[in-house]
Amino acid sequence: MTVIVVMGVSGSGKTTIGTALAEALGVEYAEADTFHPKANIDKMTAGTPLTDDDRAPWLEAIAGWIRDHQAGGVVTSSALKRRYRDVLRTGGDVWFAHLNGPRALLAQRMKTRTGHFMPVSLLDSQLADLEPLQPDEPGAVFDIGGTPAEITEAALTAFREHA
Repeated sequence: MTVIVVMGVSGSGKTTIGTALAEALGVEYAEADTFHPKANIDKMTAGTPLTDDDRAPWLEAIAGWIRDHQAGGVVTSSALKRRYRDVLRTGGDVWFAHLNGPRALLAQRMKTRTGHFMPVSLLDSQLADLEPLQPDEPGAVFDIGGTPAEITEAALTAFREHA
């Protein structure tokens, strides 16, 4: 079975949709933020965007999780750039569920959530870095304007069609 990588900028709903997909498929779920070294969390908490060098060990750790879950799983990752997704693909067979939406909705979600280290001030840097999922990459793009149930169902349908 393929591992689903739920991708998108902060506030796109990766955790909500990733958890729902894993539950629907009966597979393990992993939250990408748990793979960050403390230095990355501290840097983002302070409002400083991560560099490619900062992200490298994080992406390698997620690729390792993918490698260990080729029987199936769901993991989140912003996966902002094509080269980041290329690193994730070194872990094995993956399918990307790219959650996408307007900046205003993303910012509103970030402002109203609690218990997360990522400040709204970093949203623009993430949007600037975002390279949309390309046609030759396995996956699909989902508009975050729907309900979590609608987005999850759309992702499940697209994933099953892929499989």
